[in-house]
Amino acid sequence: MAKISACIVAYCDYEEVCAAVRSILQHTPAPDFALYLVDNGSPDGCGQQLAATDFGDSRVKVLPLAENIGFGKGHNTVLDRLDSDVHFILNPDILLTEDVLEPMAQWLLDTPGAAMATPQLRYPDGRLQHLPRRKPTPWLLLARQLAPKFGGAFRKADDHYTMQDEDLTVPRRIEFCTGSFMAVRTDVLKKIGGFDPEYFMYVEDADLTQKVLQEGTVWLVPQFTAVHAWHRAPMRDAGKFKMQLVSMGRYFKKWGCRKGRV
Repeated sequence: MAKISACIVAYCDYEEVCAAVRSILQHTPAPDFALYLVDNGSPDGCGQQLAATDFGDSRVKVLPLAENIGFGKGHNTVLDRLDSDVHFILNPDILLTEDVLEPMAQWLLDTPGAAMATPQLRYPDGRLQHLPRRKPTPWLLLARQLAPKFGGAFRKADDHYTMQDEDLTVPRRIEFCTGSFMAVRTDVLKKIGGFDPEYFMYVEDADLTQKVLQEGTVWLVPQFTAVHAWHRAPMRDAGKFKMQLVSMGRYFKKWGCRKGRV
């Protein structure tokens, strides 16, 4: 089987992080698995609590940082430590309900040209999340914001963006892999240097996907599933929404506004 590693970047909410860690350990039997917990200088003491927690499993490695350096840079701190075949980038609000990491990693390695994949994510109540997406464009992002209120052409564009006009019950190539749950070939991740450190938060997953697409294909693999609480902070917090807009500006400056190929 593939040798695997995973990283969670945490910022506060010790209990949520612990729930994710315990679900991952419970459903990942691989003895050589490495799970890195990077705490981004949580002001609530989450990092110190994690470092002091005995998870009863030597596969867990806690790395508390002195300050919040951002989502992507937090994940990049473990790059030099990785000796796996496939590395998983996971949110702290992910819960595993079955053994998916090893089989998903093996699927990635067995599929010619594949470099990155994401499973089908569900809300805790079982509803599907529409996270696999096509390459973002300004029009598609605008349509996504306006579709709930105005419907019509905006709804049609949003359905196209989130690939709801495709059969997503079978493996499907995508162009935007959610940072909530990514599997990446470790050699590819190291070759491209991980996340662009200029993004503090938001859209860095779309950027990383574009970098990976220079090296191989990116997939939704719905035969694998996980639970994702999906805290949509940008829609509730004006400051974080502004940060998201800044990140979008960087993304479009770097990758252009033209549509993708999928």
